[in-house]
Amino acid sequence: MTKRIFRAIFYVSLGVLAASSLILMTFVGDYISDNTQRTMRAEAAYIAAAIEKEGIAYLEDLSETNTQRLTWIAADGSVLYDSVVDESQMENHGDREEVQEAMRTGSGESSRYSTTLAERTENYALRLQDGSVLRLSTTALSALSIFLSMTQPLAVAVAIALVLAGLLASKTSKAIVKPLEKVDLEHPEQAEVYDEMAPFLRRIAVQQKMIHKQVQEQKRRQREFSTITENMEEGLLVLDAKGEVLSCNQGALRLLGIQQVQERENVYTLNRSEIFRKCISLALQGKHEEATMESEGRSYKLLANPVTEEQLVAGVVVLMFDNTEKADRERLRREFTANVSHELKTPLTSISGFAEIIKNGMVKTEDVPRFAENIYEEAQRLIAMVQDIIQLSRLDEAEGTMEKADVDLARIGETVIKRLETSATQHHVSLFLQAEEAVIHGVPHVLEEMVYNLCDNAIRYNKESGSVTVRIENREKEVWLTVQDTGIGIPAGEQERVFERFYRVSRSRSKTIEGSGLGLSIVKHGALLHQAEVEMESEVDQGTTIRLIFPKET
Repeated sequence: MTKRIFRAIFYVSLGVLAASSLILMTFVGDYISDNTQRTMRAEAAYIAAAIEKEGIAYLEDLSETNTQRLTWIAADGSVLYDSVVDESQMENHGDREEVQEAMRTGSGESSRYSTTLAERTENYALRLQDGSVLRLSTTALSALSIFLSMTQPLAVAVAIALVLAGLLASKTSKAIVKPLEKVDLEHPEQAEVYDEMAPFLRRIAVQQKMIHKQVQEQKRRQREFSTITENMEEGLLVLDAKGEVLSCNQGALRLLGIQQVQERENVYTLNRSEIFRKCISLALQGKHEEATMESEGRSYKLLANPVTEEQLVAGVVVLMFDNTEKADRERLRREFTANVSHELKTPLTSISGFAEIIKNGMVKTEDVPRFAENIYEEAQRLIAMVQDIIQLSRLDEAEGTMEKADVDLARIGETVIKRLETSATQHHVSLFLQAEEAVIHGVPHVLEEMVYNLCDNAIRYNKESGSVTVRIENREKEVWLTVQDTGIGIPAGEQERVFERFYRVSRSRSKTIEGSGLGLSIVKHGALLHQAEVEMESEVDQGTTIRLIFPKET
Protein backbone atom coordinates (compact mmCIF):
# COMPACT_ATOMS: atom_id res chain seq x y z
CA MET A 1 0.00 0.00 0.00
CA THR A 2 2.86 2.38 0.81
CA LYS A 3 4.37 1.85 -2.66
CA ARG A 4 1.07 2.56 -4.38
CA ILE A 5 0.56 5.75 -2.40
CA PHE A 6 4.17 6.74 -3.09
CA ARG A 7 3.75 6.19 -6.85
CA ALA A 8 0.46 8.09 -6.88
CA ILE A 9 1.93 11.10 -5.09
CA PHE A 10 5.11 10.99 -7.17
CA TYR A 11 3.23 10.81 -10.47
CA VAL A 12 0.93 13.66 -9.41
CA SER A 13 3.94 15.76 -8.45
CA LEU A 14 5.58 14.97 -11.79
CA GLY A 15 2.41 15.88 -13.66
CA VAL A 16 2.04 19.13 -11.74
CA LEU A 17 5.65 19.98 -12.52
CA ALA A 18 5.20 19.30 -16.23
CA ALA A 19 1.95 21.26 -16.38
CA SER A 20 3.48 24.13 -14.43
CA SER A 21 6.45 24.27 -16.80
CA LEU A 22 4.18 24.29 -19.84
CA ILE A 23 1.94 26.98 -18.37
CA LEU A 24 4.98 29.03 -17.39
CA MET A 25 6.48 28.82 -20.87
CA THR A 26 3.16 29.80 -22.42
CA PHE A 27 2.77 32.68 -19.99
CA VAL A 28 6.30 33.93 -20.69
CA GLY A 29 5.68 33.74 -24.44
CA ASP A 30 2.41 35.64 -24.13
CA TYR A 31 4.04 38.22 -21.87
CA ILE A 32 6.85 38.83 -24.34
CA SER A 33 4.33 39.10 -27.18
CA ASP A 34 2.18 41.60 -25.31
CA ASN A 35 5.19 43.68 -24.28
CA THR A 36 6.49 43.71 -27.86
CA GLN A 37 3.11 44.84 -29.19
CA ARG A 38 2.94 47.72 -26.70
CA THR A 39 6.43 48.85 -27.61
CA MET A 40 5.67 48.63 -31.32
CA ARG A 41 2.47 50.66 -30.95
CA ALA A 42 4.31 53.43 -29.10
CA GLU A 43 7.16 53.52 -31.65
CA ALA A 44 4.76 53.37 -34.58
CA ALA A 45 2.87 56.43 -33.31
CA TYR A 46 6.13 58.33 -32.82
CA ILE A 47 7.54 57.39 -36.22
CA ALA A 48 4.21 58.14 -37.98
CA ALA A 49 4.23 61.65 -36.60
CA ALA A 50 7.82 62.14 -37.77
CA ILE A 51 7.05 60.85 -41.29
CA GLU A 52 4.18 63.26 -41.69
CA LYS A 53 6.59 66.11 -40.92
CA GLU A 54 9.84 65.02 -42.56
CA GLY A 55 8.76 62.36 -45.05
CA ILE A 56 10.86 59.46 -46.23
CA ALA A 57 14.09 61.20 -45.20
CA TYR A 58 13.28 60.49 -41.61
CA LEU A 59 12.90 56.79 -42.35
CA GLU A 60 16.23 56.63 -44.12
CA ASP A 61 17.97 58.29 -41.18
CA LEU A 62 16.14 56.09 -38.66
CA SER A 63 16.95 52.76 -40.36
CA GLU A 64 20.55 52.99 -39.34
CA THR A 65 19.73 52.94 -35.59
CA ASN A 66 16.41 51.12 -35.42
CA THR A 67 16.44 47.32 -34.75
CA GLN A 68 12.94 46.84 -36.05
CA ARG A 69 11.98 46.46 -39.70
CA LEU A 70 10.12 49.47 -41.06
CA THR A 71 7.87 49.29 -44.10
CA TRP A 72 5.89 52.19 -45.62
CA ILE A 73 3.04 51.06 -47.78
CA ALA A 74 0.97 53.22 -50.08
CA ALA A 75 -2.79 53.24 -50.03
CA ASP A 76 -2.82 50.94 -53.09
CA GLY A 77 -0.57 48.38 -51.30
CA SER A 78 2.66 49.18 -53.09
CA VAL A 79 5.76 49.40 -50.91
CA LEU A 80 7.17 52.93 -50.70
CA TYR A 81 9.99 52.10 -48.30
CA ASP A 82 11.46 49.02 -46.46
CA SER A 83 14.38 49.11 -44.09
CA VAL A 84 15.57 45.62 -44.98
CA VAL A 85 14.69 44.84 -48.63
CA ASP A 86 14.76 47.06 -51.70
CA GLU A 87 11.18 48.27 -52.10
CA SER A 88 11.35 47.99 -55.88
CA GLN A 89 11.72 44.24 -55.60
CA MET A 90 8.85 43.72 -53.13
CA GLU A 91 5.37 42.60 -54.08
CA ASN A 92 2.20 44.42 -53.23
CA HIS A 93 1.42 44.32 -49.49
CA GLY A 94 -2.22 45.28 -49.74
CA ASP A 95 -3.26 41.72 -48.93
CA ARG A 96 -1.36 41.46 -45.67
CA GLU A 97 -3.58 40.92 -42.67
CA GLU A 98 -2.25 43.72 -40.53
CA VAL A 99 -2.29 46.17 -43.51
CA GLN A 100 -5.89 45.42 -44.40
CA GLU A 101 -6.94 45.79 -40.79
CA ALA A 102 -5.07 49.13 -40.49
CA MET A 103 -6.75 50.47 -43.62
CA ARG A 104 -10.14 49.55 -42.19
CA THR A 105 -9.72 50.52 -38.55
CA GLY A 106 -6.62 52.66 -38.40
CA SER A 107 -4.31 50.02 -36.92
CA GLY A 108 -3.70 46.28 -37.24
CA GLU A 109 -1.67 43.48 -35.64
CA SER A 110 -0.58 40.00 -36.65
CA SER A 111 1.84 37.22 -35.67
CA ARG A 112 3.49 34.76 -38.02
CA TYR A 113 5.67 31.74 -37.03
CA SER A 114 8.63 30.48 -38.91
CA THR A 115 8.52 27.03 -40.49
CA THR A 116 10.48 25.58 -37.51
CA LEU A 117 8.16 27.26 -34.96
CA ALA A 118 11.29 28.48 -33.19
CA GLU A 119 10.71 32.20 -34.11
CA ARG A 120 7.68 34.43 -34.30
CA THR A 121 7.32 37.66 -36.24
CA GLU A 122 5.20 40.38 -34.64
CA ASN A 123 3.69 42.95 -37.01
CA TYR A 124 1.96 46.27 -36.22
CA ALA A 125 0.47 48.54 -38.89
CA LEU A 126 -0.71 52.15 -38.42
CA ARG A 127 -2.63 54.16 -41.04
CA LEU A 128 -1.31 57.71 -41.71
CA GLN A 129 -3.42 60.73 -42.54
CA ASP A 130 -2.73 60.41 -46.25
CA GLY A 131 -4.05 56.81 -46.30
CA SER A 132 -0.66 55.15 -46.40
CA VAL A 133 0.29 52.56 -43.84
CA LEU A 134 3.39 52.34 -41.64
CA ARG A 135 4.24 48.78 -40.58
CA LEU A 136 6.74 47.78 -37.88
CA SER A 137 7.97 44.18 -37.73
CA THR A 138 10.17 42.54 -35.11
CA THR A 139 11.30 38.99 -34.49
CA ALA A 140 10.55 37.47 -31.04
CA LEU A 141 11.29 34.06 -29.48
CA SER A 142 8.36 31.59 -29.38
CA ALA A 143 7.40 29.60 -26.26
CA LEU A 144 9.11 26.55 -27.81
CA SER A 145 12.35 28.48 -28.43
CA ILE A 146 12.19 29.88 -24.90
CA PHE A 147 11.69 26.30 -23.57
CA LEU A 148 14.59 25.01 -25.65
CA SER A 149 16.83 27.84 -24.53
CA MET A 150 16.05 26.98 -20.89
CA THR A 151 16.61 23.20 -21.28
CA GLN A 152 19.73 23.00 -19.11
CA PRO A 153 18.51 25.08 -16.16
CA LEU A 154 15.08 23.49 -16.54
CA ALA A 155 16.65 20.00 -16.37
CA VAL A 156 18.41 20.94 -13.14
CA ALA A 157 15.18 22.34 -11.77
CA VAL A 158 13.27 19.19 -12.80
CA ALA A 159 15.90 16.93 -11.17
CA ILE A 160 15.69 18.91 -7.95
CA ALA A 161 11.91 18.87 -8.15
CA LEU A 162 11.86 15.11 -8.70
CA VAL A 163 14.09 14.50 -5.69
CA LEU A 164 11.91 16.75 -3.57
CA ALA A 165 8.78 15.07 -4.95
CA GLY A 166 10.24 11.64 -4.14
CA LEU A 167 11.10 12.66 -0.59
CA LEU A 168 7.74 14.30 -0.14
CA ALA A 169 5.90 11.30 -1.60
CA SER A 170 7.83 8.86 0.61
CA LYS A 171 7.23 10.88 3.75
CA THR A 172 3.59 11.51 2.91
CA SER A 173 2.86 7.88 2.03
CA LYS A 174 4.43 6.70 5.27
CA ALA A 175 2.50 9.30 7.23
CA ILE A 176 -0.74 8.14 5.57
CA VAL A 177 -0.06 4.44 6.17
CA LYS A 178 1.34 4.78 9.70
CA PRO A 179 -2.05 5.19 11.46
CA LEU A 180 -3.34 2.17 9.51
CA GLU A 181 -0.35 0.07 10.54
CA LYS A 182 -1.05 0.86 14.19
CA VAL A 183 -4.65 -0.33 13.99
CA ASP A 184 -5.33 -3.06 16.57
CA LEU A 185 -7.29 -5.65 14.61
CA GLU A 186 -8.61 -7.10 17.85
CA HIS A 187 -10.23 -3.73 18.63
CA PRO A 188 -10.27 -1.77 15.33
CA GLU A 189 -13.07 0.53 16.48
CA GLN A 190 -10.72 2.05 19.07
CA ALA A 191 -8.11 3.12 16.48
CA GLU A 192 -7.54 6.85 15.85
CA VAL A 193 -7.41 7.18 12.07
CA TYR A 194 -8.95 9.33 9.37
CA ASP A 195 -12.68 9.90 9.42
CA GLU A 196 -12.91 8.32 5.97
CA MET A 197 -11.59 5.05 7.43
CA ALA A 198 -14.16 4.86 10.23
CA PRO A 199 -16.85 2.93 8.24
CA PHE A 200 -14.19 0.49 7.04
CA LEU A 201 -12.91 -0.09 10.58
CA ARG A 202 -16.44 -0.57 11.86
CA ARG A 203 -16.98 -3.27 9.28
CA ILE A 204 -13.70 -4.88 10.31
CA ALA A 205 -14.84 -4.78 13.95
CA VAL A 206 -18.12 -6.48 13.05
CA GLN A 207 -16.31 -9.10 10.98
CA GLN A 208 -13.77 -9.57 13.77
CA LYS A 209 -16.50 -10.28 16.30
CA MET A 210 -18.18 -12.68 13.91
CA ILE A 211 -14.89 -14.49 13.18
CA HIS A 212 -14.05 -14.61 16.90
CA LYS A 213 -17.45 -16.11 17.64
CA GLN A 214 -17.02 -18.68 14.88
CA VAL A 215 -13.51 -19.54 16.06
CA GLN A 216 -14.72 -20.00 19.64
CA GLU A 217 -17.55 -22.19 18.46
CA GLN A 218 -15.14 -24.21 16.36
CA LYS A 219 -12.75 -24.57 19.30
CA ARG A 220 -15.63 -25.67 21.52
CA ARG A 221 -16.67 -28.31 19.02
CA GLN A 222 -13.05 -29.39 18.63
CA ARG A 223 -12.70 -29.73 22.41
CA GLU A 224 -15.91 -31.74 22.58
CA PHE A 225 -14.76 -33.97 19.74
CA SER A 226 -11.31 -34.42 21.32
CA THR A 227 -12.79 -35.12 24.75
CA ILE A 228 -15.14 -37.73 23.34
CA THR A 229 -12.64 -39.43 21.06
CA GLU A 230 -9.72 -39.36 23.49
CA ASN A 231 -11.82 -41.02 26.20
CA MET A 232 -13.12 -43.71 23.88
CA GLU A 233 -11.94 -47.24 24.48
CA GLU A 234 -12.52 -47.83 20.80
CA GLY A 235 -10.00 -46.69 18.22
CA LEU A 236 -11.04 -43.97 15.75
CA LEU A 237 -9.25 -43.18 12.50
CA VAL A 238 -10.38 -40.48 10.06
CA LEU A 239 -8.83 -40.76 6.59
CA ASP A 240 -8.98 -38.63 3.46
CA ALA A 241 -9.62 -39.95 -0.05
CA LYS A 242 -5.92 -40.80 -0.45
CA GLY A 243 -5.80 -42.87 2.73
CA GLU A 244 -3.83 -40.27 4.69
CA VAL A 245 -4.63 -40.00 8.41
CA LEU A 246 -6.48 -36.80 9.32
CA SER A 247 -7.33 -37.74 12.90
CA CYS A 248 -6.30 -40.55 15.24
CA ASN A 249 -7.32 -40.95 18.90
CA GLN A 250 -5.41 -42.60 21.74
CA GLY A 251 -7.55 -45.71 21.50
CA ALA A 252 -6.41 -46.31 17.93
CA LEU A 253 -2.76 -45.77 18.89
CA ARG A 254 -3.13 -48.28 21.72
CA LEU A 255 -4.89 -50.90 19.62
CA LEU A 256 -2.43 -50.51 16.76
CA GLY A 257 0.52 -50.64 19.16
CA ILE A 258 2.13 -47.38 17.98
CA GLN A 259 3.27 -44.24 19.81
CA GLN A 260 2.12 -41.53 17.42
CA VAL A 261 1.02 -40.80 13.89
CA GLN A 262 2.93 -38.35 11.75
CA GLU A 263 1.04 -35.57 9.99
CA ARG A 264 -0.58 -36.78 6.74
CA GLU A 265 0.89 -40.27 7.30
CA ASN A 266 -0.57 -42.99 5.09
CA VAL A 267 -2.80 -45.42 6.95
CA TYR A 268 -1.15 -48.46 5.41
CA THR A 269 2.04 -47.74 7.35
CA LEU A 270 0.18 -48.17 10.66
CA ASN A 271 -0.53 -51.86 10.13
CA ARG A 272 0.73 -53.96 7.26
CA SER A 273 -1.47 -57.02 7.77
CA GLU A 274 -3.39 -58.22 4.73
CA ILE A 275 -6.76 -58.04 6.52
CA PHE A 276 -6.21 -54.41 7.58
CA ARG A 277 -5.04 -53.30 4.14
CA LYS A 278 -7.92 -55.06 2.37
CA CYS A 279 -10.52 -53.56 4.71
CA ILE A 280 -9.22 -50.00 4.20
CA SER A 281 -8.82 -50.48 0.45
CA LEU A 282 -12.42 -51.63 -0.01
CA ALA A 283 -13.68 -48.72 2.10
CA LEU A 284 -11.73 -46.25 -0.06
CA GLN A 285 -13.55 -47.79 -3.02
CA GLY A 286 -16.88 -46.85 -1.41
CA LYS A 287 -17.81 -50.14 0.29
CA HIS A 288 -18.84 -50.61 3.92
CA GLU A 289 -16.43 -53.20 5.26
CA GLU A 290 -16.10 -55.25 8.46
CA ALA A 291 -13.14 -57.42 9.39
CA THR A 292 -11.60 -59.24 12.34
CA MET A 293 -7.84 -59.30 12.76
CA GLU A 294 -5.57 -61.01 15.24
CA SER A 295 -2.44 -59.44 16.73
CA GLU A 296 -0.26 -60.58 19.62
CA GLY A 297 -2.89 -62.97 20.93
CA ARG A 298 -5.72 -60.42 20.85
CA SER A 299 -8.68 -60.08 18.53
CA TYR A 300 -9.73 -56.76 16.96
CA LYS A 301 -12.89 -55.81 15.09
CA LEU A 302 -12.62 -53.28 12.24
CA LEU A 303 -15.53 -51.22 10.89
CA ALA A 304 -14.60 -49.10 7.86
CA ASN A 305 -17.27 -46.72 6.53
CA PRO A 306 -16.69 -44.51 3.46
CA VAL A 307 -17.69 -40.83 3.58
CA THR A 308 -19.16 -39.76 0.25
CA GLU A 309 -19.62 -36.30 -1.21
CA GLU A 310 -21.45 -35.88 -4.50
CA GLN A 311 -21.19 -39.65 -5.04
CA LEU A 312 -17.41 -39.52 -4.65
CA VAL A 313 -15.46 -40.97 -1.72
CA ALA A 314 -14.17 -38.01 0.31
CA GLY A 315 -12.71 -40.10 3.13
CA VAL A 316 -13.12 -43.08 5.42
CA VAL A 317 -14.00 -43.41 9.11
CA VAL A 318 -12.50 -46.49 10.76
CA LEU A 319 -13.63 -47.81 14.15
CA MET A 320 -11.53 -50.40 15.96
CA PHE A 321 -12.77 -52.55 18.86
CA ASP A 322 -10.81 -54.85 21.12
CA ASN A 323 -12.85 -57.96 20.50
CA THR A 324 -10.72 -60.25 22.67
CA GLU A 325 -13.08 -60.47 25.63
CA LYS A 326 -16.08 -61.11 23.41
CA ALA A 327 -14.17 -63.74 21.46
CA ASP A 328 -13.10 -65.38 24.72
CA ARG A 329 -16.69 -65.36 25.95
CA GLU A 330 -17.80 -66.92 22.70
CA ARG A 331 -15.12 -69.58 23.06
CA LEU A 332 -16.12 -70.22 26.65
CA ARG A 333 -19.76 -70.41 25.61
CA ARG A 334 -18.95 -73.05 23.03
CA GLU A 335 -16.87 -74.95 25.55
CA PHE A 336 -19.62 -74.58 28.16
CA THR A 337 -22.21 -75.91 25.72
CA ALA A 338 -20.02 -78.85 24.84
CA ASN A 339 -19.21 -79.57 28.50
CA VAL A 340 -22.85 -79.29 29.57
CA SER A 341 -23.87 -81.66 26.80
CA HIS A 342 -21.19 -84.11 27.84
CA GLU A 343 -21.84 -83.87 31.58
CA LEU A 344 -25.61 -84.18 31.19
CA LYS A 345 -25.32 -87.03 28.75
CA THR A 346 -23.51 -89.31 31.23
CA PRO A 347 -26.22 -89.45 33.96
CA LEU A 348 -29.00 -89.45 31.39
CA THR A 349 -27.39 -92.39 29.59
CA SER A 350 -27.12 -94.28 32.87
CA ILE A 351 -30.75 -93.53 33.79
CA SER A 352 -31.93 -94.50 30.31
CA GLY A 353 -29.90 -97.75 30.40
CA PHE A 354 -31.14 -98.83 33.82
CA ALA A 355 -34.75 -98.00 32.90
CA GLU A 356 -34.50 -99.91 29.62
CA ILE A 357 -33.17 -103.02 31.41
CA ILE A 358 -36.05 -102.87 33.89
CA LYS A 359 -38.57 -102.21 31.07
CA ASN A 360 -37.45 -105.26 29.13
CA GLY A 361 -37.77 -107.50 32.23
CA MET A 362 -34.10 -108.34 32.25
CA VAL A 363 -33.73 -107.61 35.99
CA LYS A 364 -34.47 -110.09 38.70
CA THR A 365 -36.98 -109.07 41.31
CA GLU A 366 -34.39 -108.93 44.06
CA ASP A 367 -32.15 -106.65 41.89
CA VAL A 368 -34.83 -104.03 41.17
CA PRO A 369 -34.10 -101.99 44.35
CA ARG A 370 -30.42 -101.79 43.41
CA PHE A 371 -31.22 -100.58 39.91
CA ALA A 372 -33.72 -98.11 41.32
CA GLU A 373 -31.08 -96.79 43.69
CA ASN A 374 -28.68 -96.31 40.76
CA ILE A 375 -31.36 -94.43 38.86
CA TYR A 376 -32.05 -92.26 41.91
CA GLU A 377 -28.34 -91.41 42.41
CA GLU A 378 -27.89 -90.49 38.77
CA ALA A 379 -31.04 -88.38 38.92
CA GLN A 380 -29.78 -86.60 42.01
CA ARG A 381 -26.45 -86.00 40.30
CA LEU A 382 -28.32 -84.57 37.32
CA ILE A 383 -30.45 -82.34 39.57
CA ALA A 384 -27.36 -81.07 41.41
CA MET A 385 -25.67 -80.27 38.13
CA VAL A 386 -28.70 -78.41 36.83
CA GLN A 387 -28.93 -76.45 40.07
CA ASP A 388 -25.27 -75.48 39.78
CA ILE A 389 -25.83 -74.33 36.18
CA ILE A 390 -28.86 -72.28 37.26
CA GLN A 391 -26.83 -70.74 40.09
CA LEU A 392 -24.05 -69.74 37.66
CA SER A 393 -26.59 -68.28 35.28
CA ARG A 394 -28.04 -66.18 38.07
CA LEU A 395 -24.61 -64.93 39.06
CA ASP A 396 -23.82 -64.07 35.43
CA GLU A 397 -27.02 -62.28 34.51
CA ALA A 398 -28.69 -61.00 37.66
CA GLU A 399 -25.93 -60.00 40.06
CA GLY A 400 -27.22 -56.39 40.13
CA THR A 401 -30.68 -57.53 41.30
CA MET A 402 -29.53 -59.68 44.21
CA GLU A 403 -30.33 -58.14 47.56
CA LYS A 404 -27.46 -57.83 50.01
CA ALA A 405 -27.53 -57.82 53.78
CA ASP A 406 -25.11 -57.92 56.70
CA VAL A 407 -23.87 -61.48 57.00
CA ASP A 408 -21.72 -63.07 59.72
CA LEU A 409 -19.31 -65.45 57.98
CA ALA A 410 -18.69 -67.29 61.24
CA ARG A 411 -22.34 -68.40 61.33
CA ILE A 412 -22.18 -69.45 57.68
CA GLY A 413 -19.06 -71.46 58.46
CA GLU A 414 -20.85 -73.24 61.31
CA THR A 415 -23.85 -74.01 59.09
CA VAL A 416 -21.69 -75.43 56.29
CA ILE A 417 -19.66 -77.60 58.72
CA LYS A 418 -22.86 -79.13 60.08
CA ARG A 419 -24.18 -79.83 56.56
CA LEU A 420 -20.98 -81.61 55.57
CA GLU A 421 -20.38 -83.66 58.73
CA THR A 422 -21.97 -86.75 57.19
CA SER A 423 -19.99 -86.43 53.95
CA ALA A 424 -16.76 -85.89 55.91
CA THR A 425 -17.43 -88.98 58.01
CA GLN A 426 -18.05 -91.07 54.89
CA HIS A 427 -14.73 -89.89 53.42
CA HIS A 428 -12.91 -90.27 56.78
CA VAL A 429 -11.98 -86.59 56.83
CA SER A 430 -11.88 -84.38 59.92
CA LEU A 431 -13.50 -80.92 59.86
CA PHE A 432 -12.20 -77.98 61.92
CA LEU A 433 -13.60 -74.44 62.21
CA GLN A 434 -11.57 -71.54 63.58
CA ALA A 435 -13.87 -68.55 63.30
CA GLU A 436 -13.98 -64.98 64.58
CA GLU A 437 -17.11 -62.91 64.33
CA ALA A 438 -16.80 -61.22 60.94
CA VAL A 439 -19.73 -59.32 59.41
CA ILE A 440 -19.69 -58.34 55.72
CA HIS A 441 -22.35 -56.94 53.37
CA GLY A 442 -23.32 -59.66 50.91
CA VAL A 443 -25.86 -62.11 49.51
CA PRO A 444 -26.38 -64.78 52.22
CA HIS A 445 -27.27 -67.78 50.06
CA VAL A 446 -24.44 -67.04 47.60
CA LEU A 447 -21.90 -66.79 50.42
CA GLU A 448 -23.13 -70.05 51.91
CA GLU A 449 -22.92 -71.74 48.48
CA MET A 450 -19.33 -70.48 48.05
CA VAL A 451 -18.19 -71.79 51.46
CA TYR A 452 -20.06 -75.05 50.90
CA ASN A 453 -18.38 -75.66 47.50
CA LEU A 454 -14.92 -74.93 48.90
CA CYS A 455 -15.41 -77.31 51.84
CA ASP A 456 -17.12 -79.97 49.69
CA ASN A 457 -14.20 -79.96 47.22
CA ALA A 458 -11.73 -80.10 50.12
CA ILE A 459 -13.49 -83.23 51.44
CA ARG A 460 -13.89 -84.90 48.03
CA TYR A 461 -10.29 -84.42 46.96
CA ASN A 462 -8.78 -85.25 50.37
CA LYS A 463 -6.88 -88.30 51.51
CA GLU A 464 -7.90 -91.04 53.88
CA SER A 465 -7.80 -89.68 57.45
CA GLY A 466 -7.15 -86.19 56.09
CA SER A 467 -8.44 -82.90 57.47
CA VAL A 468 -10.17 -79.73 56.35
CA THR A 469 -9.69 -76.52 58.32
CA VAL A 470 -11.93 -73.47 57.86
CA ARG A 471 -10.54 -70.20 59.26
CA ILE A 472 -12.41 -66.91 59.38
CA GLU A 473 -10.28 -63.91 60.37
CA ASN A 474 -11.64 -60.43 61.03
CA ARG A 475 -8.89 -58.03 60.01
CA GLU A 476 -8.80 -54.23 60.07
CA LYS A 477 -10.17 -53.59 56.57
CA GLU A 478 -10.75 -57.11 55.30
CA VAL A 479 -12.26 -60.45 56.23
CA TRP A 480 -10.28 -63.55 55.31
CA LEU A 481 -12.04 -66.89 54.76
CA THR A 482 -9.53 -69.70 54.31
CA VAL A 483 -10.22 -73.36 53.49
CA GLN A 484 -7.18 -75.59 53.88
CA ASP A 485 -7.07 -79.34 53.16
CA THR A 486 -4.50 -82.12 53.19
CA GLY A 487 -5.67 -83.61 49.92
CA ILE A 488 -4.20 -84.62 46.58
CA GLY A 489 -3.30 -81.04 45.59
CA ILE A 490 -3.41 -79.39 42.20
CA PRO A 491 -0.52 -79.47 39.70
CA ALA A 492 1.00 -76.04 39.03
CA GLY A 493 0.08 -76.19 35.33
CA GLU A 494 -3.63 -76.60 36.11
CA GLN A 495 -4.09 -74.16 38.97
CA GLU A 496 -5.14 -71.31 36.66
CA ARG A 497 -7.91 -73.41 35.09
CA VAL A 498 -9.63 -74.93 38.11
CA PHE A 499 -12.07 -72.01 38.24
CA GLU A 500 -13.29 -72.66 34.68
CA ARG A 501 -16.68 -74.28 34.26
CA PHE A 502 -16.69 -78.10 34.16
CA TYR A 503 -12.92 -78.21 34.52
CA ARG A 504 -11.63 -80.94 36.86
CA VAL A 505 -8.06 -81.66 37.82
CA SER A 506 -6.43 -84.47 35.85
CA ARG A 507 -9.29 -86.87 35.47
CA SER A 508 -6.85 -89.77 35.72
CA ARG A 509 -6.15 -88.65 39.30
CA SER A 510 -9.78 -87.98 40.19
CA LYS A 511 -11.78 -90.32 38.00
CA THR A 512 -13.30 -92.04 41.02
CA ILE A 513 -14.42 -88.72 42.50
CA GLU A 514 -17.86 -87.58 41.46
CA GLY A 515 -18.45 -83.91 40.70
CA SER A 516 -19.75 -81.53 38.05
CA GLY A 517 -16.70 -79.29 37.85
CA LEU A 518 -18.85 -76.22 38.56
CA GLY A 519 -18.11 -75.69 42.25
CA LEU A 520 -15.03 -73.48 41.96
CA SER A 521 -16.61 -71.62 39.03
CA ILE A 522 -19.48 -70.66 41.36
CA VAL A 523 -16.89 -69.57 43.95
CA LYS A 524 -15.18 -67.33 41.38
CA HIS A 525 -18.42 -65.67 40.25
CA GLY A 526 -19.54 -65.21 43.85
CA ALA A 527 -16.23 -63.52 44.63
CA LEU A 528 -16.75 -61.12 41.71
CA LEU A 529 -20.23 -60.33 43.03
CA HIS A 530 -18.76 -59.42 46.43
CA GLN A 531 -15.64 -57.71 45.02
CA ALA A 532 -13.53 -60.28 46.82
CA GLU A 533 -10.09 -61.57 45.85
CA VAL A 534 -9.36 -65.28 45.43
CA GLU A 535 -5.93 -66.69 46.33
CA MET A 536 -4.82 -70.28 45.99
CA GLU A 537 -1.77 -72.21 47.13
CA SER A 538 -1.46 -75.89 46.28
CA GLU A 539 1.15 -78.61 46.10
CA VAL A 540 0.64 -82.10 44.75
CA ASP A 541 0.04 -84.70 47.54
CA GLN A 542 0.47 -81.94 50.14
CA GLY A 543 -2.90 -80.23 49.99
CA THR A 544 -4.56 -77.04 48.83
CA THR A 545 -5.32 -73.73 50.49
CA ILE A 546 -7.92 -71.36 48.97
CA ARG A 547 -8.46 -67.93 50.54
CA LEU A 548 -11.27 -65.45 49.92
CA ILE A 549 -10.47 -61.85 50.92
CA PHE A 550 -13.63 -59.75 51.39
CA PRO A 551 -13.49 -55.97 51.74
CA LYS A 552 -15.58 -54.77 54.67
CA GLU A 553 -17.27 -52.10 52.58
CA THR A 554 -18.88 -53.59 49.48
